[in-house]
Amino acid sequence: MKYQSRFALAALSAALFLTGCGGAETSSAQEVTSITVWNYYNGAQLTSFNALVDEFNATRGREKQVVVNSTSQGTVADLAGNVISAAKGEAGAEQLPNVFSAYVDTAFQLDQMGFVADLDAYLTEEEQSWYVDSFLDEGRFSGQDIKIFPVAKSVEILAVNETEWDVFAQATGVTLDALATVEGVTETAEAYYKWTDSLTDTPDDGKALFGRDAMANYFFSGSMQLGTRLVAVEDGKATLDFDHDVVRKLWDNYYVPFIKGRFAASGRFRSDDLKTGNIIACVGSSSSATYLPETVSTSDTESHPIHLKILPCPQFRGGTACAIQQGAGMVVTEGTKAEIAASVEFLKWFTDRERNIRFSVDSGYLPVMKTANSMKAIRASGLTLTDLMDEVLTVSVDTINKNLLYTPPAFAGGSSLRNELEYAMSDQAVEDRGEVLARMREGQTMAAATADFASDQHFEDWYSATLIRLQTIIGG
Repeated sequence: MKYQSRFALAALSAALFLTGCGGAETSSAQEVTSITVWNYYNGAQLTSFNALVDEFNATRGREKQVVVNSTSQGTVADLAGNVISAAKGEAGAEQLPNVFSAYVDTAFQLDQMGFVADLDAYLTEEEQSWYVDSFLDEGRFSGQDIKIFPVAKSVEILAVNETEWDVFAQATGVTLDALATVEGVTETAEAYYKWTDSLTDTPDDGKALFGRDAMANYFFSGSMQLGTRLVAVEDGKATLDFDHDVVRKLWDNYYVPFIKGRFAASGRFRSDDLKTGNIIACVGSSSSATYLPETVSTSDTESHPIHLKILPCPQFRGGTACAIQQGAGMVVTEGTKAEIAASVEFLKWFTDRERNIRFSVDSGYLPVMKTANSMKAIRASGLTLTDLMDEVLTVSVDTINKNLLYTPPAFAGGSSLRNELEYAMSDQAVEDRGEVLARMREGQTMAAATADFASDQHFEDWYSATLIRLQTIIGG
């Protein structure tokens, strides 16, 4: 479903520009530049973004004779699909917008098709220096050309249902420090399963502790933390380093605990699993903060309030401190000079310190300007921060400052490779977990039911098949 801002009617907005005041000359309709912006925001994020679009149209837009018409295309995947369809001129597709939200893969694909504008000429060196270097560098595809304008960034965080955790912690002595590492999460999930299993007379009915969104991020960041760069790109050519030992460690700390019921994924997102009580901790994007639950629903009629604790995303022990840099930027498409200039005018205005902080507080995204990307600046803004959003932003800013920030490089086939990584392990885990449960219903113990799947041979079979698929994508 698509949602438009209140200023979506360009004719109405243009009329504002034609209204004279005190005998001043009025502008002609031809001088008003109308631009369309496609985004993937929903809920509170969309409300905040649309409010800022309205404000721009009533202030800077009126002054510069620019009208912004903003439309949410639904999800990130919906947006990417609609953009590609528009670029290809497919039947039923809308006209390509002047600006659209995009991750590197989609932006690179459109750039290869010749639809992306180079923004260097529209940003002075001084203006470029205002933005966090890694945020701006993410959008440079060839040399120093800026093809993605950074508007809002995010990192991964760990959300813990502290209400339920405290009961477990008091009974076992485990502390939140145990969740600082990937291995610690795996070990703690084992302890949590055994503890919850002990609470009933039924054997092997323990509960899952943990789940994670964005499995591709787990591959990319986990590989970097463990000393390998999964994908490298030089002169436009991608190379793959799907290191056997590194991938085995990723497998042992996701797939194995998943098939044993220590991890889980049943809702569309892990925040959904937090809300239903299927897990009590999850890794997700800081921008998902507005979707994190305040209550857990144990049935259609019963629920209870919870308190969430926000912690840094766990990393592998002894590895390189590395975090995934997330958050789609804005891509400006080729058009007239007036349209490109108007698009950049809006993006500069939107990312100005005050407004970018406002969007950050509303959404969980991080400001992109250096002077705004700190908790001191955010708190000094005078905006009201909920306790949860304060925790989310504090952990996120700290993550930015203390880690090597990593963004998967852009290359032909990047979207396909990310999609493969997103589902290769998680789908296998879900499928095999289903078989494990079927075997247990037939009377097998957990150990017997998982033996085949937790074996070295099963990993080797999966690894070989996955490697072939990834090599095919890279080679293609």
